[in-house]
Amino acid sequence: MASTGTTTSPEGTGLIGGWARVHPVRAVAVAMILVSLVWRAQLASRGYLAVDDYVLIARAAEADLTPGFLLTLYNNHFMPAALLATWLVTRAAGLAYWPYVLLLTAAQAVLAVSFARLLRTLVRPGWALLVPLAVFLFSPLTLEATSWWAVGVNMLPMQIAMVLAVGAQVRYVRTGRRRHLVTLGLAVLFGLLFFEKALLVVPLVFLLTAFLFVGGPPVRAVLTTVRRYWPSWLLLTAMSLGFLALYGSRAESSLRRPDSLGEVLSFLWQLLGSTVVPGLLGGPWRWLPAGDGAPVTAPPELGRWIAWAAFLVLVVLTVRLRRVAGRAWLLLASYLTLVTALLGATRLGSIYSDVAGAVPRYVSDVVVVAALCIGVALLGLRPVPDRFAPAEPAPADRADETDPDTDDGDAARADGDGTPAATAAGAPTRTATGSADDEDADRSAAPEPVAADPEPAPRVAVPAAAYRGHGVLHAEYDDDDLPPPVRPPAARPFDAPPQRAGAATTPPTVTPPAAPSADPADRTGGRTPTEPPADRPEQPAGLAAFADGRDPDDPPPPAVLVRHREAVSAGLALALVAGGLGTAWTTARFGDEWAVKAGRTYLDTVRAELAAAPPGTVFFDQPVPGDVVPTLSAPYNRQSTFFRALPERPVFVTEAEAPSLFDPTGRITPVRIDGPTVQPGPEQACGWKVTDGETVRMPLTGPRDDWFWVVRIGYLSSGDSTATFRFGGKEKRFAVKTGLNQIFFEFTGGGDTAELSVADPGVTLCTNEVAIGTPTPQQ
Repeated sequence: MASTGTTTSPEGTGLIGGWARVHPVRAVAVAMILVSLVWRAQLASRGYLAVDDYVLIARAAEADLTPGFLLTLYNNHFMPAALLATWLVTRAAGLAYWPYVLLLTAAQAVLAVSFARLLRTLVRPGWALLVPLAVFLFSPLTLEATSWWAVGVNMLPMQIAMVLAVGAQVRYVRTGRRRHLVTLGLAVLFGLLFFEKALLVVPLVFLLTAFLFVGGPPVRAVLTTVRRYWPSWLLLTAMSLGFLALYGSRAESSLRRPDSLGEVLSFLWQLLGSTVVPGLLGGPWRWLPAGDGAPVTAPPELGRWIAWAAFLVLVVLTVRLRRVAGRAWLLLASYLTLVTALLGATRLGSIYSDVAGAVPRYVSDVVVVAALCIGVALLGLRPVPDRFAPAEPAPADRADETDPDTDDGDAARADGDGTPAATAAGAPTRTATGSADDEDADRSAAPEPVAADPEPAPRVAVPAAAYRGHGVLHAEYDDDDLPPPVRPPAARPFDAPPQRAGAATTPPTVTPPAAPSADPADRTGGRTPTEPPADRPEQPAGLAAFADGRDPDDPPPPAVLVRHREAVSAGLALALVAGGLGTAWTTARFGDEWAVKAGRTYLDTVRAELAAAPPGTVFFDQPVPGDVVPTLSAPYNRQSTFFRALPERPVFVTEAEAPSLFDPTGRITPVRIDGPTVQPGPEQACGWKVTDGETVRMPLTGPRDDWFWVVRIGYLSSGDSTATFRFGGKEKRFAVKTGLNQIFFEFTGGGDTAELSVADPGVTLCTNEVAIGTPTPQQ
């Protein structure tokens, strides 16, 4: 009896072990997902917040949770859900990093499981399904999205939206159920709430439908796609127009023009040659540091050419083996063209032009499409009942059979992964637990003996659509997902065009009974176990995982591959091992670069200094170091905003007697003014004497432009009063205390002469220390 995977086997294997034995491909896929999550979480935890993270956190710390805050664009990006997530984490944990790592890992887990389910829905089952899954799970092009919050909070929801939207459209195409349109619309809306680039999901869904589910020439395929699945396009068009209206009312144009043709060509070569193709095959193997942000690609020249050669071999080989492979690669090329055009239109002609093509986060969404297309090219589309094709009636006494010589295991009477779920009458049936990965079971296992029929009746090959209770749909969808009995006729994917009215129809194919064999249990028609069926060419061993369950119109494998099957097997194994090792090396090097964080070091020092500072310590506001937050992010590069999310945040003032500063390393130091001072005064032992309410003019040792400065006045006063400082037509009043004191205050003005007066005529003030300039830490 077949194991159900729910009890302990005689060998003592438990529930999980029994399930893994019944579903080995699915078990390996689960293990790969878990490994990728742990690996990415460990890599992310080596780093810290970086660049835009601090800006998002500072904005969240200073704002209330209002629609105005959520709908405000950040760097021209519309991302209300991302701002909400950042606001919630900031209010709960401040500048802590672990909540962001946890959220990124959780989002990656949802994405990985959703992508694995989509693969099982879209492509044929088999061990080769693990190849596109591995490309998606371990691609170095997505490392930024799972490590850097400012990237992941945009890209991971967009990728989830891509996977869910494609899955919903596939289900709608295959079943016609309108409820999948609801899922499609919600998936796109989910992505748009995090990132406006998710609007690319709309053309992706259309292109995927036209390339993979509608046959014929390009123009006819497009027209058929529009006509047949118009509800999807009506929904997505309405959503796109509504979003564009909202986004256009708030955003500024980001479109730019490239400076030259050379700039465009350099960008394309960088994007395709150094980032996309090497990244899909485990590269770039070498990274170029980019400050506190994620590194950019810098592959070695030899690695770049090897990656391109391997990619072209993959394309040519799959096109030769699978009819649908060409359409899959065209789908990838079309989506990559959209991404490239968008990126070029918004990055070329700017200060980022030189490295725009080397930034992996700009093309991380391409990995989703590339992995799907690789899966389709390697395995082909999963066969399902055609909801448009009428079922041919079968003889009443043979309606539950298919011809074992023509039924290759890909008919609709299959379990969840395409293997037969029920044999002919009298044959044993599989248990329900074998519904997903029975393609991994031993296909050569002989069925139980069946009594020979002395007069076998002709057996009719029944169309897949006739079986409503079993098959691929039975495993992937609920019962109400099955198509209704009657649908408008339409051409099936990649079938010949429908016959014209009045044309002769082809009668049902009647397959003669197989020649009787000596053994009643022999269902091979007298063939030896090692002899391939006459209608199936022998497959090279190395391609067995990709050639199993081939479409009838797939071309036979090239003769050279058949003759050199051992070399093909060794080459494929070597390529997979090399790709895995290259990916591991690239990821490890990325982790080394990501672990270097100036912002973390700076914050750790500031926290330690604040804990040791005496009470009442106050600070003048300064920019944080440029390698922590760049000047382009002003005013969010100021310390007063940078430290706002700290629970022990420092106190910043504009006037103080003894203010402090944070030096570039984060240490607390007294303030000194770097700038011109007043020339020595004429009074012996006093300098400039301010008394009797008169105003004293004090020339500077050098002029100052009209700008934002800090003024320091060191004085000796005979009593308490109020003084007035004037510079460049502007003035500042401050309190004067008896004795030897000093005062620092911020001031905006310019000129070459400063003025000073005291309000109380009875108070005399002496000073020779007036400096106007920039506050700097004392050495």
